[in-house]
Amino acid sequence: MTEKEYNKCVDLYADNLFRFIVKNLDHTEDARDVVQNAFEILWKHCIDVPFEKAKSYLFTVAYHNMIDHVRKIKRITLVDEFKEDTKISEQKINDARKVLEKALDKLTDVQRSLILLKDYEGYSYEEIGEIMQLNPSQVKVYLHRARLHLKQYLVKIENVI
Repeated sequence: MTEKEYNKCVDLYADNLFRFIVKNLDHTEDARDVVQNAFEILWKHCIDVPFEKAKSYLFTVAYHNMIDHVRKIKRITLVDEFKEDTKISEQKINDARKVLEKALDKLTDVQRSLILLKDYEGYSYEEIGEIMQLNPSQVKVYLHRARLHLKQYLVKIENVI
């Protein structure tokens, strides 16, 4: 891959990659770090990665970096002490976007990534399989199960109101 092709990859894929990662991490700065790291790794391996495979390569690298980041964060335990009077009571949310985000949070990391890649980003089963290192039939099965979990969550009236 040439420098021109690399710059074209940045123009073509940076926004989609960032959107995918930030939906999974829910933290903008961490998502930026993951995406930047993915492009850095692509730059280091630009000789080995053909331009046609760059998109899949970027999403695969970013996905694995995101998983590593999540694992690292889970190891860090934060203890927040709140006084009883400073706690904010939960209010029911009518905003559809927030309801969907809450429903997505109920899924496992793999299920959330599958939903986001397929339904938000529009990737094919084969592309998702390459990114997540699954075969297309596994992608279909896991995606079906994830959608069932979403459906079960969203049909409960107390979750939507």
